[in-house]
Amino acid sequence: MSHPPYVIDQMISAKSIAARIEDLAVEIRDKFKGTDKLVVVGLLRGSFVFIADLVRELDMPVEVDFLEASSYGDGMESSREVRILKDLRGEINNRDVLVVEDIVDTGFTLSHVVNLLKTRGPARLETIALLDKPTRREVDIRATWTGFEIPDEFVVGYGIDYGQRDRNLPYIGKVRFT
Repeated sequence: MSHPPYVIDQMISAKSIAARIEDLAVEIRDKFKGTDKLVVVGLLRGSFVFIADLVRELDMPVEVDFLEASSYGDGMESSREVRILKDLRGEINNRDVLVVEDIVDTGFTLSHVVNLLKTRGPARLETIALLDKPTRREVDIRATWTGFEIPDEFVVGYGIDYGQRDRNLPYIGKVRFT
């Protein structure tokens, strides 16, 4: 699939992201103080950079697992139909779980994943999203922690893609079509 020409305007710098992750890690450690091991569940693919940086800041025992859910395909709009493409490998029954999402837009994906994981009996289940677009919300869900609230812009970078491009940018950028 070819994309129309576009440029990327930086919205959130790599330094701002790193500083915010340090602050979030302190709050997460406080919330899960005393846990024997926190299961950090990354929602692929967009969260992989965020989860890597976040777990390095968590000075506590962690286990990392991944779940891949999709509601976008290669487009810019949510299809509102969430499909699980890759399930967890490990068990979360009676475990403390932190779900890591790249961006909460309509809320369909995070809501679906949270409801699915709750059926598996975690001791505690909390959520964190790097980005939140509250003006786009169609489902009543909010992450426990949010890195940055952003306006309704199409963004890329720091793991977030447009048709599998631009995930490797170290910052969050707004896509502007030329």
